[in-house]
Amino acid sequence: MRVIDLSLNVDQNMPGVDVSVAKRLEVDGWNATTLTLYSHAGTHMDAPGHFLPGGASLDQQNLSVCVGPARIVDLAPAVPKQSLEVAQVQDALGLAPDGRLIPGARLLFRTNWHQRYGTSAYRDELPRISVELAHWLVDQQVALLGVEPPSVADVNNMREVTEVHQILFRGQVVIVEGLAHLDQIQAAEIEFVALPLKIIGGDGCPVRAIAIER
Repeated sequence: MRVIDLSLNVDQNMPGVDVSVAKRLEVDGWNATTLTLYSHAGTHMDAPGHFLPGGASLDQQNLSVCVGPARIVDLAPAVPKQSLEVAQVQDALGLAPDGRLIPGARLLFRTNWHQRYGTSAYRDELPRISVELAHWLVDQQVALLGVEPPSVADVNNMREVTEVHQILFRGQVVIVEGLAHLDQIQAAEIEFVALPLKIIGGDGCPVRAIAIER
């Protein structure tokens, strides 16, 4: 068994994160820190309530979807502002135009975009899921979609980012964003784990995502 960490480092350099000293071993008898985390910082999971009025929250998430076999969809290397389309995904999966995935599939889109983390392009020039691809994923009954950019859609285009998220959420697709190191995975299919904190009413939170090769 080989475990690959698919998570970005959480530290003071991550946007939306603050780590401060709460207790010191030499003064208080133990070390402790106070963590301030933006709910969509780093490698994270979105809850439907992130974009859907009355949408489900993290504490209502079906955890069985967050753990299980996942297929790596190799779309690397993505170019800045690339629109990811249905045909590209079908080709990467070896799927005929009229082919279908097994309902409940988990897909992880490898774009190598995590290599741009720490640059302005990481957020502002990200490759994104097209509206047509979002509808296709729902039609294919995909249960979970994992992507390397910090969002499935252009965060600087409110109409696009809202539409794509809402399509996926209404189609019951769990979204994990900000994945890293998919280029270290050698197998076409792995066991995927990404569990959210049980935050009552939570719209999203950082996760520790891993891939397990057997």
